[in-house]
Amino acid sequence: MILKAVSKLKWTKPSSQARHFSLTITPPVASCNTITRNSSSLLDDFTRFCYQRDLPRAMKAMHAMQCHGVRADSVTYAELIKCCLARHAVEEAKLVHNHVLSGGFEPETFLVNILLSMHVKFSLLEEAQVLFDQMPERNVVSWTTMISAYCDANMNDKALELLIFMLREGVRPNMFTYSSVLRACDSLIILRQLHCGIIKVGFESDVFVRSALIDIYAKLGELRNAECVFNEMPTRDLVVWNSIIGRFAQNSDVDEALNLYKRMKRAGFAADQSTLTSVLRACTGLALLELGTQVHVHVLKYDNDLILNNALLDMYCKCGSLEDAMSVFSRMIQKDVISWSTMISGLAQNGYSQEALKLFESMKVSGIKPNYITIVGVLFACSHAGLVEDGWNHFKSMKKFYGIDPGREHYSCMIDLLGRAGKLHEAVKLIHEMPYEPDAVTWRALLGACKVHRNTDLAICAAKKILNLDPQDPGTYILLSNIYANSQKWDKVAEVRKTMRARGITKEPGCSWIEVNKQIHAFNVADSSHPQIDKINKQLKHLSQKLVGVGYAPDTNCVLQDLEGEQKEDSIQYHSEKLAIVFGLMSLTQGKTIRIRKNLRICGDCHAFAKLTAKMENQTIVIRDPIRYHHFQDGNCSCGDYW
Repeated sequence: MILKAVSKLKWTKPSSQARHFSLTITPPVASCNTITRNSSSLLDDFTRFCYQRDLPRAMKAMHAMQCHGVRADSVTYAELIKCCLARHAVEEAKLVHNHVLSGGFEPETFLVNILLSMHVKFSLLEEAQVLFDQMPERNVVSWTTMISAYCDANMNDKALELLIFMLREGVRPNMFTYSSVLRACDSLIILRQLHCGIIKVGFESDVFVRSALIDIYAKLGELRNAECVFNEMPTRDLVVWNSIIGRFAQNSDVDEALNLYKRMKRAGFAADQSTLTSVLRACTGLALLELGTQVHVHVLKYDNDLILNNALLDMYCKCGSLEDAMSVFSRMIQKDVISWSTMISGLAQNGYSQEALKLFESMKVSGIKPNYITIVGVLFACSHAGLVEDGWNHFKSMKKFYGIDPGREHYSCMIDLLGRAGKLHEAVKLIHEMPYEPDAVTWRALLGACKVHRNTDLAICAAKKILNLDPQDPGTYILLSNIYANSQKWDKVAEVRKTMRARGITKEPGCSWIEVNKQIHAFNVADSSHPQIDKINKQLKHLSQKLVGVGYAPDTNCVLQDLEGEQKEDSIQYHSEKLAIVFGLMSLTQGKTIRIRKNLRICGDCHAFAKLTAKMENQTIVIRDPIRYHHFQDGNCSCGDYW
């Protein structure tokens, strides 16, 4: 039986004495003695006012009817309730409730269900439950309304409990019941029990139930099960397509999200706002600017859709196309805090710190109040522009001016800012003053600063802190090993290497992606799988020799120092971003920006390689790694050689 965990609960049917429920609300002041119209006239007036959505006059007429003992039909009362909902008139709605249930009158189940729904929509869940308990007859609509209400309130246990009671009373759930109660599943066991029950009663092919199943499987991380449910559907509508595409995009399986989008287009469905938002999210995840630009064409028909415009803005920022992002931002008629925060953070992460800070000032002038994320973007901008005093001012005033308590991200930005400026002891002091326990991100910010300013002792301390919090971080092991090697502490080097072997830790292979002619090309370190790899390697060797002639020297600090010199150079010669850069030079027209996404932080050698290549080939190269965006142009990088 479905949901055995709650099947032992008992349902107590309400007594007849509990069937009549009344809210104590004082009606509008009016004297019954002054009302002289006959019942028919009162009813006609009341009906007319209800259908005209004239709430004040309808309420007066209802009070007069109450005095004369006159009742309208259920459909007219339903119109009055709709009017109350449209105007958010909670007090008037309670008066309607009292009138309908007054004098021992038992309205039709249809009308009580509307009253039930009214309470739910006004977030009066306790009152709705009381009314539900008093109902002499509850049908599938009554049960579904309450189950859906508890799901919306995240009271999942209560929703599942009601489903059990519903089945015990012999009321058969319909497709809306199941599509609602599926949202209450917070474990795979319960979901599978419900899914079996759905198949047993024959609702597995219903589009609403299928869509809900896809959503909840994906929400629980069961993407393949979600896809199986989707593929088994004999017919699909746009709602189901949007459900499956959206869930894959949200769960970072962007390749599959884009494949499903292409299948949807081939099936003859036109994308709507929901589809486009999901596809833009997928383009953002893979930095697919060409596909994102194509999607932009479809977005134009929904030009004033704020959610879509924000997604478009985020996509351009995270693809490193700031000109397009600013163009979208400047044309937006409506902007909210997400719009401003996205643009500020996008400018800061792409190295345009001064522009980000100017935009923050414009945001304040516009009257939009900054939020937590906005201040993270502002502090990030200060950090990458070296504005220590400005950073401190923003950090210290965020609580006073905006009511925002500094969080871990804000502290990490400040530690990064102080570290960049060489104020390592101030950074350490701030770490100790944090109201939170420092996490690995915080210590990595300090470690990066120690590496730049060559503070070996503090770097070793920070590295050990990171490894205590994240024992599987290969990059920190390698950096710590190299720090020991540079200090000639070979026993410590051996100790680090022994720990890595014992824990089975190896450096994650670098992988880079580049989009050429709407196709994604992936490269791994020392790749041999690409069909043009021989030509790419030949071109890379030729380019490296040319760069040596203008001052390029391989930087082997990112590899383990116990390798011999030639071995170290060989290990970095075929890094994935170098392969992607060369492929971009081979495949893209002169002057077109080479855009690359990387799974690991770019190493110092590849950074120097990209700077010199951009200058020699007169190209713009944009590399997005997990830390930030690097815009290489004319031999310089937007990060200022600090990342």
